[in-house]
Amino acid sequence: QVQLVESGGGLVQAGGSLRLSCAASGRIFSWYKIGWFRQAPGKEREFVAAVPWSGGITYYADSVKGRFTISRDNAKNTVYLQMNSLKPEDTAIYYCAVDHDGGPSYASTRSYNYWGQGTQVTVSP
Repeated sequence: QVQLVESGGGLVQAGGSLRLSCAASGRIFSWYKIGWFRQAPGKEREFVAAVPWSGGITYYADSVKGRFTISRDNAKNTVYLQMNSLKPEDTAIYYCAVDHDGGPSYASTRSYNYWGQGTQVTVSP
């Protein structure tokens, strides 16, 4: 079974940085892409960033482009989200997710099959 474990969340002041990690296990050969999503209280879960497991072009939500960077270390089965210039509106639970069956959209939650438990990111003013 696929298992995803996020870490690295915490409390940071606006303008600061955090690096999230997602340790993954499972049948890597069947993974098409991995992404990060976030969800604030009372809001829908929204797309943040994604990358094919095999590498290539990266995708970002307009709200984080230029500030966040997604990367992966296949040897460690780990995906990272480097978050710079954090804003209070970035406050949310951040989840990593895996597309295990070739979902066509990078930005839709419905394209992903497996999810971690999430890690809380809180950005103070």
